[in-house]
Amino acid sequence: MSRRLEVELTSKREDGTYTWRAAGAKQPKGELDGALLYEGAEVGDVVRADAEFAVDGVFIVSVQPPKAKRQKPQTLEILGSGKDEGGVTTQLVGKRGRDDRGDRGGRGDKRRGGGRRDNRGERGERGDRGGRNDRGGRGDGGRDGRSRNRGGNDRPRRERPRPEPKPKRLRAKRIHRDAALNDIPEMQRPLARIVLRDGVPGLRSTIEKQNELARTRSQPEIPPKMLEAVGEKLLPRLRSAEWRDNAEAALAGIGDVDLRDIRKVVVAAENGAKDEEGRALAQQLKDGLSARVEAEHGKWLSELNSLLGEGRTVRALRQSSRPPKAGAPLPGDLATRLAEGASASMTADTAPERWGTVLDAVAYSPVRQQVQPQALPAKVTDELRATVRKLSKRVPHIAAMFDSPAPAAAAPAPAAPTPPAAADPTPAADQAPAAETPQS
Repeated sequence: MSRRLEVELTSKREDGTYTWRAAGAKQPKGELDGALLYEGAEVGDVVRADAEFAVDGVFIVSVQPPKAKRQKPQTLEILGSGKDEGGVTTQLVGKRGRDDRGDRGGRGDKRRGGGRRDNRGERGERGDRGGRNDRGGRGDGGRDGRSRNRGGNDRPRRERPRPEPKPKRLRAKRIHRDAALNDIPEMQRPLARIVLRDGVPGLRSTIEKQNELARTRSQPEIPPKMLEAVGEKLLPRLRSAEWRDNAEAALAGIGDVDLRDIRKVVVAAENGAKDEEGRALAQQLKDGLSARVEAEHGKWLSELNSLLGEGRTVRALRQSSRPPKAGAPLPGDLATRLAEGASASMTADTAPERWGTVLDAVAYSPVRQQVQPQALPAKVTDELRATVRKLSKRVPHIAAMFDSPAPAAAAPAPAAPTPPAAADPTPAADQAPAAETPQS
């Protein structure tokens, strides 16, 4: 795919070819066939050209002539209707007194049965309009009984959580990277940039695309094995220079740069620090990271104690799930306070929305197995059940409280059946069989 460039013709050779460079810059540059140029092209012209970027250079495929300079300014012709009309006229009207409005009293007659509302004896002054409490109306305030003075509203404002400041990201310069590129021969620099940006797989993909384009134009293909070998040879040197830039930037911002970025640089030191100077820089970075993590961990524990002291349980739970020191356990007393505060926030009187918010914070905290809710909310909504289903794998003991059926009312126990009396082998006198009556 070609790209549009503005190029400057720098010189003309005897064979009819021209050399060029990007307008206002040294790179990219190259040569083009004079047959692509327009008639009257001269050295120093700045033209628009379509260029294709390949592994072995930049090729100009077409050139557009520069736009001719306009001799006169471009104007627009305004076509009218053809009628001769007069200009705009104005007429100033003098001020009239308020008494001149008396002729408009008809409007008042239709609506209120009278003229102007100058006589307000029946309604009183505007200051007397507050006495509507007998109809359940305004009272001293606005339409719904509230005070018109916003300063007198005693309703507490809802406190919005302040967004957390975003950590400072690592911004490295390209001093060592550019120096490494400049040490590479000019013919290999396009190849080195591709390898540095996309790695060897990216170089392989670029060569395949270039060869596909060459096959459609019946041009010779580029040997991929040779270029891949060159790229694999250049890559360690370029990666080491890039790591050096990142390491110096991380060491300069060791106090405020995001810890994740610093850890990435420390991990990459295994492949980036190739010489003694690089290894010394990596050791300084590791020591600075350790000191920074210890300081951040102490600040984290202090903030958790402060949040629990202020009763901000949800905030403390969310903060406990992001320790700056990975693998460091929460102190026992602090974990107990956090679990007790979370359990006390999950009662029958807690609103379902608040109950779900606390549950979401508990599910990702290190004390999720220790939290035992005091009771389910009085009303379990569908949203709360959806939250419980989503977090059931993290807090299975709490999810089981929603799955178990409610205990039914205790029914009176049925009376125990009376066991049958044991049969007496000797029949009693009253139980003797009746004598058969002899038939005559």
